[in-house]
Amino acid sequence: MLLAGDVGGTKTILALYDGGLEGLPASILREETYPSAGYGSFEDIVKDFLRDQSEPLDAACFGVAGPVVDGRCQTTNLPWLIDERRLMPLLGISKVKLLNDLQAMALGLLWLRSDEWVELNPRAVPATGNRAVIAAGTGLGQAVLYWDGHLYHALATEGGHGDFASNNTMEDGLLVYLRNKFGGHVSYERILSGPGIVNVYEYLRDINYAPESPELAGAINRAEDPAREITTHALHRGDALCRGTLALFARIFGAEAGNLALRCFATGGVLVGGGIAPKILPALQDGHFMQGFCAKGRLSEFLCAVPVRVALNFHTGLIGAADFAARMLLEKS
Repeated sequence: MLLAGDVGGTKTILALYDGGLEGLPASILREETYPSAGYGSFEDIVKDFLRDQSEPLDAACFGVAGPVVDGRCQTTNLPWLIDERRLMPLLGISKVKLLNDLQAMALGLLWLRSDEWVELNPRAVPATGNRAVIAAGTGLGQAVLYWDGHLYHALATEGGHGDFASNNTMEDGLLVYLRNKFGGHVSYERILSGPGIVNVYEYLRDINYAPESPELAGAINRAEDPAREITTHALHRGDALCRGTLALFARIFGAEAGNLALRCFATGGVLVGGGIAPKILPALQDGHFMQGFCAKGRLSEFLCAVPVRVALNFHTGLIGAADFAARMLLEKS
């Protein structure tokens, strides 16, 4: 019996898996989604999920949005401290593991079927080797799938908090705008995330890139999720200001995906996960993403041959956590 979790700044998903043959996560038995901000601690969510659980657990693994050090994580977008040692007595087992959420997602991406991907690079040349994983959602996550010649190993990073580097006059202005807004350091996460879409929109609005209609302004002000409102007006209503927002977002997203590909020499490809990419797929397919991805000077030719794929499955973090829990069971035998 495996307990897996995908712990994000917006929502937390927990699921029970049947270990199946040889401990592999063969089937999901129960799954629940919780609003993360509605709970004072991760332990409260776990208790709620297990309140009617009678069968004992064998292993548990949770992908957590934040840096994991010595089995502990102070979550980036939540006031939670999650500790493996505190979870062990709560769950009644010693096999408990915290992974960075992108580390778990990277493992989960390895399980996806061919029909759960959309290719972005028509010039790609398939090859083996390391893979880069990048995912925009509540924040910006990055990971590396290191290829040892036989297996992939997921390596955690906090690359989404690296310095944003502008590449043209428009982006120069965005950097200055966000530096003034946040009082100094501007990370890629300030742009490539749900709140980042809003930041890009407000920048373009304030430099008069295109007029903001009163209807749109009112809708954004009333929206529980302003980024979703901006995306809807861009993709379904053709609003010029919102379309410009997604175009700039897509180009910067591609540029940072290209940066990550260079850093880990991702000959095996770039895997784009997270909740935002599938929702703005038309904006990623219209050329801006790949333009940013390939614009790397002397290394442009290399990057233009790297496969780039968007994952359509939203549960890869959960799948990867279950995969790791299963691996812990196999270690036991």
